[in-house]
Amino acid sequence: MKEMSKKERVLAAHNRQDFPRTPVANPTSVATVEMMDLVDAPFPEACRSAELNAKLAATEISQFDFDSIAPYFSIIQESSAIGCEMQWEQKDNWPTVRMSNPIWKTASDVKVPSNFLDHPDVKVITDSIRILKKEFGDEVPIIGKTMGPWTLAYHVFGVETFLLGSVDNPDETAEALEKLCEFTYLFGEAQIDAGADVLTVPDHATGDLVSGQYYQKFLQDIHTEMAERFSVPLILHICGRTVDRMPFIAETGMHAFHFDSKNSPQEAMDAVSDKIALVGNINNPETLYSKDTEDVKKEVFECLNAGVQLIAPECAIPLKTKAENLIAITEGISDWVAETQN
Repeated sequence: MKEMSKKERVLAAHNRQDFPRTPVANPTSVATVEMMDLVDAPFPEACRSAELNAKLAATEISQFDFDSIAPYFSIIQESSAIGCEMQWEQKDNWPTVRMSNPIWKTASDVKVPSNFLDHPDVKVITDSIRILKKEFGDEVPIIGKTMGPWTLAYHVFGVETFLLGSVDNPDETAEALEKLCEFTYLFGEAQIDAGADVLTVPDHATGDLVSGQYYQKFLQDIHTEMAERFSVPLILHICGRTVDRMPFIAETGMHAFHFDSKNSPQEAMDAVSDKIALVGNINNPETLYSKDTEDVKKEVFECLNAGVQLIAPECAIPLKTKAENLIAITEGISDWVAETQN
């Protein structure tokens, strides 16, 4: 098989085609304090300056030799542009939405601001993608990220209020989700126009908050429509124990599902029945954050032995993760290839 570029490998993996080497394609964030110090691009500035954002994102290639770049480090850029109250924190903490004072109460409140795509906290991502596209061209794929409506609903309505409403008034919930999709489409298309090759759609209908049947009822059709409308491969991301909804996710037409270490690689592969690629699922809080490189490689081997198509941390990594443990992901793939080919 001919040598492939990083972009060719990643796209082949998303399409479940043959590729000579399993790619490392992290669809969330590998920003760390160590990398912030290395390239002088700390949080929160790297979340609000396109130039710093691109510098920090590029460490995925320059320091870890991953096969893709993901420049959107958090899950709050859209929510800031919508008008949510923000807590930007410092370099050792993630920026967050202050959900104690939700900005909207009902579906009728959901409206897209006229300057949404021009808001600095949205534009920073599209501008960063343009910078990275100019630097890396078509050799390295850029993975953009646009929040799904379930995640946005937590931010604008508050988690408890939104989840209670999904029980008490499901029609209202469905209407709110449909209207919130407009943000997903607008921001996603803007990133594609800027040069994104793939989009991650985080939609946090997590296993510890809602059931697989809830996913099927409220989100499966929405995600199916997204897969039809967007022109690039989509990676759905949902944290937590999600094997109960993976069969539904596999029917959406999305290219890939980014799955949590609470689901074993083999059971996840069995659940999707080769109808969708899987991305994952190296454990963050224990393995990457506090264990050593051999532990990381052991989990890489487990994913590869199960047939997982793209290797990555299970979610945005802890900010104080050691670089050597991230490098070990790439090394683990090389070790596995050497071992299985002998």
